Amino acid sequence: MKTRLKNLISFVLALALLFVTAIASAAGNIKIAIDAEFGIPNSTSAQAVRHGAQVAVNEINAAGGVLGRKLEVIERDNRAVPARSLNNLRELAADPDVVAVMCGRYSPVVVEMLPEIHRLKMLMLDPWAAADAITENDFTPNYVFRLSLRDSWALPVMMRHALKQGHRKVGILLPSTEWGRSSLKAAEETAAKDTHQEIVASKWYNWGDASLIERYQALRNAGAQAVILVANDREGVILAKEMASLPSEQRLPLVAHWGITGGNFFEQSGAALKSVDLSVVQTYSFIGKSDPKTKGVLAGLKAVTGSDDPRKVASPVGVAHAYDLVHLLALAIKKANSTDRSVVRQALENLGPYKGLVRPLDKPFTAKRHDALSINEVFMARFADDGAIEPILKTKP
Repeated sequence: MKTRLKNLISFVLALALLFVTAIASAAGNIKIAIDAEFGIPNSTSAQAVRHGAQVAVNEINAAGGVLGRKLEVIERDNRAVPARSLNNLRELAADPDVVAVMCGRYSPVVVEMLPEIHRLKMLMLDPWAAADAITENDFTPNYVFRLSLRDSWALPVMMRHALKQGHRKVGILLPSTEWGRSSLKAAEETAAKDTHQEIVASKWYNWGDASLIERYQALRNAGAQAVILVANDREGVILAKEMASLPSEQRLPLVAHWGITGGNFFEQSGAALKSVDLSVVQTYSFIGKSDPKTKGVLAGLKAVTGSDDPRKVASPVGVAHAYDLVHLLALAIKKANSTDRSVVRQALENLGPYKGLVRPLDKPFTAKRHDALSINEVFMARFADDGAIEPILKTKP
């Protein structure tokens, strides 16, 4: 009798296991979507996010996946057009296997999406876009989580770097977007409360403008000793080439936001870059690191991109941030024991310690703080002769 009972129990357990396995198999892969600027010529930011996410997904899948299911990265091209991004978001939200969407580098796109993100209750993970309003929004509960830079961290580090170089008078060149407005606010607050520099003037440009030299010269004529540049790679290339044609005494130092590192700025600027004193804000570099985590990610990148050379990682911040965000998402799914977006959202706010690539995180997010990093990760860097983005001695906050 006991033997028959044991056999019956074993049979029932085997059937239950088969049932659970069948459900997991029927449910398919857990999808992480990337909605970003893949189709913009010379852009490398969306591709970097994809590479970092894929390395993390490969690691997680090799360890057995999450909840008995594999992770899968899918992508949509928004070309930095908000309307395209909104359509992509609605399509992705209709797929129950999509647990979260990662954005790209364009803050104005993400800011415009905020109402729809929260209407759809879709998790948005931000590995790049820096406008403060992305995470400091008015939505409760907040479905946006960022592991990246904020303008309110970038601009103080940029301004302090200029001051350290002896530049007490600065001009600011900005795009007429939410990113530009967020950056100007941060610069003005830094000048008033911290560095006590004089912002002699600020000039605005529009994406797509063919020239920036008149605005640059207006800042120089206003008395600027250095220019704080908020730009992506396209506008950065235009200005670098225009400045290179000026007499050397008219070439002011440029202290740039990191948008220029989201594309082929170095390659497109060519010889002009040798004539311009340019530094750029960053949050992570693979260069000079030999810890096991970095080595493992570089090995993973070789499988994805064909190269494990730390000097050849394009848009390294996008790679590093996306890698860490995917691992945090996987931890949240495990903690929630579910792929329900609202449950995973709560789990993200209550994660324990995570030994990240960018840095160890004791508590990545809380209910009131949806930014995983801090100003302590922010530093200035320069383009080396081979195009690698090399850290300068870190500017302390």
